[in-house]
Amino acid sequence: MDTSSLMEQILSKENLNAAYLQVVRNKGAAGIDGMTVEELGAYLSENGEIIREQLRTRKYKPQPVRRVEIPKPDGGVRNLGVPTVVDRFVQQAVAQVLTPIFEEQFHDHSYGFRPNRCAQQAVLKALEMMNDGHSWIVDIDLAKFFDTVDHDKLMTIFGRTIKDGDVISVVRKFLVSGVMIDDEYEDTIVGTPQGGNISPLLANIMLNELDKELEARGLNFVRYADDLIIMVGSRQAADRVMKSVTRFIEEKLGLKVNAEKSKVDKPKGVKYLGFGFYFDSFAKAYKARPHQKAVTKFKAQMKKLTCRSWGVSNSYKVYKLNQLIRGWVNYFRIGSMKGLCERLDSNIRRRLRMCIWKHWKTAKNRAKNLMKLDVPRWAAYRIAYCGDRYARLAHNGWVHKAISNKRLADFGLISMLDYYTARCVTC
Repeated sequence: MDTSSLMEQILSKENLNAAYLQVVRNKGAAGIDGMTVEELGAYLSENGEIIREQLRTRKYKPQPVRRVEIPKPDGGVRNLGVPTVVDRFVQQAVAQVLTPIFEEQFHDHSYGFRPNRCAQQAVLKALEMMNDGHSWIVDIDLAKFFDTVDHDKLMTIFGRTIKDGDVISVVRKFLVSGVMIDDEYEDTIVGTPQGGNISPLLANIMLNELDKELEARGLNFVRYADDLIIMVGSRQAADRVMKSVTRFIEEKLGLKVNAEKSKVDKPKGVKYLGFGFYFDSFAKAYKARPHQKAVTKFKAQMKKLTCRSWGVSNSYKVYKLNQLIRGWVNYFRIGSMKGLCERLDSNIRRRLRMCIWKHWKTAKNRAKNLMKLDVPRWAAYRIAYCGDRYARLAHNGWVHKAISNKRLADFGLISMLDYYTARCVTC
């Protein structure tokens, strides 16, 4: 394919309109100039032709990205770069033209940030390899990948495919546009800002070199962005692969492997994309399920949404809980988790009963509401005035009868188990 005149494709009316609509759909925060997504349309109406001419003549200059630090669950922070909405628009326009070109080169076992691919497909492919006799895992963690990409190496790889100097110029400008940290500017000598529209594509272009090396060695692997696991047949082979692949990554690609987080282990000791693995002795096969860390995170989020002191209505709490449940189950639906869903359902309902009990406030009102919900008068007054703690009352049989699972469902709460059963692919 001729890639020497791509800029005109990028600047075509159809491509720019599609880029604008995608940026609006993505929403997102403002960059350093404060311009919001809602203001982008009016700005482009006035300045669109100027931007197009600047891109044609290589005079377009991206603004620095706004640094945002996101805390990691295991400590430390992830640095995100928020470009201005105009820069996001230009990046999106460039990415839309470049993606189909590079898609033809990308490896079939690469799943991150690619059209019609997802994390679940990566996990299912990994399970397939594990159950094909490759039950030793080389789990390689790249240390701050997006912050350490060597610009010259990346652009050399990029230039092997893209021959349009205008496109090469604007991509490099995005790499070196700098970052604003607390109103102070810093150069970006290395790295590609995690958060830019074109960054995922550039990451895959860089790491496709690793994919090609692994394929040349005949290794079974799965990669989702910078999350890589390699499946081999023995401990000895795994140790050899860990050393040789680490050497390739650091010496040939100029990236850094996190030795503390990288390891060789059996599937049960590995966490990949939020999933854990276990051996099902009945099916005689490895299967996936939510990793305990993912479960712990879900419980923490659920507790925040069912906090009795949160000053919102119980109907709003149910609305937010349903969002959490749907998102979590939709992500982990390929895993085995019927029993887990049952336990979490029970926990959610118990905490909602405590929220409702507090919402009723006074003993007199609690007795009145219990009687409305078919609890005998004697039992209603006994429970309402007993002075037991919320957690104890949530286990009370009469409270269960009054605030039953069915009544909670009628109130709008969805069941994790029912939602999972309707969507899982392993049942």
